[in-house]
Amino acid sequence: MLKRTWMRLAAALLAAIANFVTVPNAALAAAPLHHDQAPGFYRLKVGDLEVTALFDGPGVFDVNWLNGEKTKDGVLKALHDDPHLLDVADAGYLVNTGKQLILVDAGSGTWFGGGKFGHLVSNLRSAGYTPEEVDLVLVTHLHSDHIGGLTTQDGKIVFAAPYIKAGKWHTFSDSRQIVDGMQIVPLRGHTPGHTGYELSSQGKNILFWGDVMHVQRLQLPDPKVTVVFDVDPTAAAVTRDQLLRKLASEDVLIVGPHLLFPGLGRLHKEGGGYRWAPVAFTDQWEEK
Repeated sequence: MLKRTWMRLAAALLAAIANFVTVPNAALAAAPLHHDQAPGFYRLKVGDLEVTALFDGPGVFDVNWLNGEKTKDGVLKALHDDPHLLDVADAGYLVNTGKQLILVDAGSGTWFGGGKFGHLVSNLRSAGYTPEEVDLVLVTHLHSDHIGGLTTQDGKIVFAAPYIKAGKWHTFSDSRQIVDGMQIVPLRGHTPGHTGYELSSQGKNILFWGDVMHVQRLQLPDPKVTVVFDVDPTAAAVTRDQLLRKLASEDVLIVGPHLLFPGLGRLHKEGGGYRWAPVAFTDQWEEK
């Protein structure tokens, strides 16, 4: 009798344990999926400068935007093995100098992209700032994926009073001093007036290079690859070659709005091309 009682008790316990195991699994399977992501910004320190990368949206570079049929054919074949070869991004960058809040490029806004772009302002707010606080907008060039975010589609100004009417829109020469500690870097070939901005603080340098590069996984190994948006493809390739060679030998933090987000890193020479060393993500604010 005692043996039979213990067997019944053991069976009851096993049944209870089985229920305990299966019920939580069923509950977990019924939990809703979450499709939202973390805000698209990344912040780091460069000397005394606070630099915040602001994601405007993701994109895929169209193979037909590449120059040269041989290049296109090679990329089309490579896409069969690597469908993410042409992945790109669009971003702007906020620099807090302690005296001024400077935005370098404003992203695409909502002018195209079917809703994929236009997230820069919301990410700016998530980063703790408002558009009204921006003192100065530096534009690398006048393509819509860099200036579209300056206005809304109904013509409202995003970052200041109407720029031209208020006398807020200014061109400049290569030698003009716009911001303390900033050097204007002419980057000829992509568009007339295509300009980079190099800021220095406490012996640290950071270069915002605009559209020196569009597709990092193609143009880093082969800097001669050009795109249809280059007004002068030959000059653009020469500029890229000279700049990449220089940057690979210097400790300069590079900012590329079309590099995979956050588009911050350094260059190293590798064979006939270059290797990108992105900044390592950290959730700590490092005082260096």
